[in-house]
Amino acid sequence: MMIRFLHFMSFVFAATLFFTAPIEASVFATSGPAVNVVIDISSQSMSVKVNGWPYGRWKVSTARPGYYTPRGTFRVQRTAKVYYSRKYDNSPMPNSVFFKGGYAIHGSYYVRSLGRPASHGCVRLLPANAARLYNLVQKYGSKSTRITIVD
Repeated sequence: MMIRFLHFMSFVFAATLFFTAPIEASVFATSGPAVNVVIDISSQSMSVKVNGWPYGRWKVSTARPGYYTPRGTFRVQRTAKVYYSRKYDNSPMPNSVFFKGGYAIHGSYYVRSLGRPASHGCVRLLPANAARLYNLVQKYGSKSTRITIVD
């Protein structure tokens, strides 16, 4: 009786590996990045999808006149939970997700300016939303995150 049970369990285990592993692999291979961030300069908004599902849509501030926020598609270069700008008066940049050189998506305490251009080029967010994005990048990984900035 015990031998039949062990054979049955071996069959179940083998079937689980055979049927689930290729399906899971193909789903992730065709679905794109786990975290997809799209920043729309014209509407000063950011939408975030996780595994293709809507996660959030938030107001942002991008570059004010005289400054520039890069456009294009980027991967995360590095992250910093706590960071202070070396270039702009040691300004706090909590939950920074750097995507091109010194450009980052980060929290900002200038919350009244969210929804309109106000930065030196970074993408500013409400601190709580920056923490949410930072945590997603930590959970799914930098390589599984794509940032797209469009006009």
